[in-house]
Amino acid sequence: MSRFGAFRASAPSRPLLLALGLPALLAVLQQQVLLRQPPQLEALRNAAASSGPAALQARFSRPMQAASLQRGSSLEPPLSHRWLGNGSALLLSLEEGQRVEAPLWLELGGHDQRGLRLPASRWIWDPRPRVVAVVDVAGGEQLQLRDHDGGWRPISPVWPEIPQLLPLGDGSGVVAASRQSDGQLRLWRIRLAQHNLRPAEQPARPVRAEAPEPLQAEPVVFAHLSSNRNGDLLIQSGQLEPGSSVARLQRAGGWRWRRLPWSASGPMQLLPEGGAVLVPDTEGLHLEALPPRPPQRQTLPGSRDLSSFCPQAGRALLQRHWPDFRRSLELVEPGQPPRQLWLGGQALVASACSRSGDRVWALLMEGTERPLLTLLALNRQGQELGRRRLEGWELEPGTGLHWDASGERLLATLRPQAPGDAPPLPARAVLIDGASLELKPLAGAVNQAQWLVAG
Repeated sequence: MSRFGAFRASAPSRPLLLALGLPALLAVLQQQVLLRQPPQLEALRNAAASSGPAALQARFSRPMQAASLQRGSSLEPPLSHRWLGNGSALLLSLEEGQRVEAPLWLELGGHDQRGLRLPASRWIWDPRPRVVAVVDVAGGEQLQLRDHDGGWRPISPVWPEIPQLLPLGDGSGVVAASRQSDGQLRLWRIRLAQHNLRPAEQPARPVRAEAPEPLQAEPVVFAHLSSNRNGDLLIQSGQLEPGSSVARLQRAGGWRWRRLPWSASGPMQLLPEGGAVLVPDTEGLHLEALPPRPPQRQTLPGSRDLSSFCPQAGRALLQRHWPDFRRSLELVEPGQPPRQLWLGGQALVASACSRSGDRVWALLMEGTERPLLTLLALNRQGQELGRRRLEGWELEPGTGLHWDASGERLLATLRPQAPGDAPPLPARAVLIDGASLELKPLAGAVNQAQWLVAG
């Protein structure tokens, strides 16, 4: 056979070349077709907002121009907002200082980084939290949820007593402790399906509550509950026996519990932004990194207690106890020593703050027979912005102040003072305007009330 014939015999055949080249050609054509397709909105969900009234997390199929989203999107009512981030995941954040008083209509539009237009879509978004409360009913107590129209509806069975209530920080449910006839506590989680964001063409749906699920096999004598904006849950619980106290952590969406190694002299608190827990002991307050992060401890010495967290990461209000029995309220920020905002002889029974502590509210109590409440509004330098004496009201013990950035208001559980030796009057959930400090009691009696964030 000639050399030329041998070459022809060894050369690849035309069908083989076609078989090898056709998939590559199809891949190139497919890539070109995809590049010419408009970007798509793949997901839109509520996001935890630490610097404003509310936020939405958007994920697109292509990297987007944030400036074009700013121009092409609108809100009705027309609230100030901005798009943050870059690439295909961006955050729509409402500017601080605005009040959301009704559901928002969102028109979403813009261009990707290649200049292709995003198909327009319309959404109804209601970032307002709801009030969840413990309510007296026939046969005991019950958890009830207040809808935005003012109506209350049950989300739990009737238990003899519900001494503790904790809404999960991501709005996915509530955790409660019910007291048995022998005084011990059962811990329950009630999962909630909220529908606060939907395409405009879909009808509204109410919050749906699932049946309670037990969180521990056995009852406990005491328990403390804490959650963060991720929806993680920390439970400190134990029996009467010394050394029986255990702290366990469950991540949001998981089922496994992780036992935490620290012992504490009081309630542990998860940081709102996640990743760490505040642990009090006789030496002071310790900030401990949570697994799987490497162990790391930061310590603030002195006789201090956590009063409340601020929405922005790393900020909190602490109550300091002085040897002469005075108390002070301090603002702590990353890398800064505590800043004293208030000092006095009254009891500091509750506090709250907006954003990074730009505005702070302190609820003070003096007297014992008929205690007098005073609500102070302060700025981050400790200058007084407002003061109101809450005459005729008492704070339900242990219920605190709770801030709602979307409505610029506080929530408190207050009990009207009964005249003379008359029986105690039922407590009320009371809304307090963050600027004027005006009180608005809600209809219906409650034993405690907190915000359930819009999840």
